[in-house]
Amino acid sequence: MSDWYRWDGEDLVLTIKVQPRASRDELAEPLGDALKVRITAPPVDGKANAHLIGFLAKTFGVAKSAVLLESGDTGRNKRLRVKKPRRVPEILHPT
Repeated sequence: MSDWYRWDGEDLVLTIKVQPRASRDELAEPLGDALKVRITAPPVDGKANAHLIGFLAKTFGVAKSAVLLESGDTGRNKRLRVKKPRRVPEILHPT
């Protein structure tokens, strides 16, 4: 079990640290109690949050409406809920 994600029934709750204006969208490495996520969008007028939600929806195989920003609307540290993810990335399967 990791400090940066937990299952809440069928939902996955993620604690992430966002790096905006990255060269590409990607799940990066865990940083203590958060997962670093790089996104290409700038942190302006909610664009980064909207882009992040779209990226996570695609990554987990769900609709954008199934990714909820629970906290961290204006900061880099965020908590998000993914409702019933259909795909789980390799980074959540430690070997």
